[in-house]
Amino acid sequence: MLSLEDTMPPTAKASNIFTMKDLFYQSDDYYTLDNATSEYTYEYDYEDFAPCKYDRHSAVFLPVFYSLLFVFGVISNGLVVWVMLMSVKLQSITDICLLNLAGADLLLLITLPFLAHYSRADWVFGPFTCKVVMSSYYIGFNSSIFFIIIMSIDRYLAVVHAVSSLKTRTRRYQAIMIAVTWIVGLLASFPEITLIDVHLQNHTSLCEVGYKSKAHLRAFGLFKMNVTSLLIPFFIMVFCYLMILRRILLCKSKNRTTIRLVVVVVMVFFCCWTPYNVASFFQALEVLSIYTACESSKAIQLSLQVTEALAYSHTCLNPIIYVFLGQKFRRHLFKLQNKMPCMCEKFMISTVTPQLSQTSKTERSRTTMNVTSV
Repeated sequence: MLSLEDTMPPTAKASNIFTMKDLFYQSDDYYTLDNATSEYTYEYDYEDFAPCKYDRHSAVFLPVFYSLLFVFGVISNGLVVWVMLMSVKLQSITDICLLNLAGADLLLLITLPFLAHYSRADWVFGPFTCKVVMSSYYIGFNSSIFFIIIMSIDRYLAVVHAVSSLKTRTRRYQAIMIAVTWIVGLLASFPEITLIDVHLQNHTSLCEVGYKSKAHLRAFGLFKMNVTSLLIPFFIMVFCYLMILRRILLCKSKNRTTIRLVVVVVMVFFCCWTPYNVASFFQALEVLSIYTACESSKAIQLSLQVTEALAYSHTCLNPIIYVFLGQKFRRHLFKLQNKMPCMCEKFMISTVTPQLSQTSKTERSRTTMNVTSV
């Protein structure tokens, strides 16, 4: 049986405390007026019962970091979309996945300006924008990871089962795979996207997922993210790339670029996503009241802010890893660069020619007027 002292925080314990055993087993004679006394003084530290005050570290570095990620990410992923649509014929599922991966990353990146402002102030954009921004965040977040998984599986089939996989590498198969990936990314965003709304807490507007004070639902959402964004990609990517490396080594291939690219893909993915998932796991434990100390809660919140920013950086690294390091993309990019002077010349001619014709008409009219006046 727990004593009354065991149920109190250490700093909130009284200087003289009756245990539960004392309260139940003292004789009636003990509580006579002669034994009654008022010398028992209780000293409590009321700070332990006050709300935990979190430091606003995010208000300092997150707006700047999110702004930089937004600019660089939009430029790099926008360049990928431009090159893919202008130069690449999009015949392979890898090319189509790269295009859709850039689209999913852009869907996530467009939320960063709102989150940058939100990290230093209340949510001021209204309920509708809250739902749109956070829904874009969840769908882009999940779809980006699932497209990486599809690309890993496609590379595995192309290298390890090159002949047998030709039957499934058709246009219809590619369209089905892309559609299924977006649908799975959407389904993985439930039930969060249906519960997003603006809530008032201590006179502060918060754009968040409202679980109606059900801790187990919030913990389930965090554990679900650990499974979908870390555990499932981990096992699939490790299996696929180990089989790819095994086939390359068995064939005694001297293509070190492929091996290096495989190692970079796996290392960068897990360096970006593992810290955030670990922090989210501890947040789930906090939601379940396993961690209740204020200092632990502060550490978890700070780690979530830092690791989430690190996870966002993966959207900027995707174009570098999957596209800019690939010889095929660089070749198409150089072709577009070589065409740019011609495109610029055509643009200049199309814009300058009407101006020259207008100028010549003006000069002719002036000449006619001068001749008439003479």
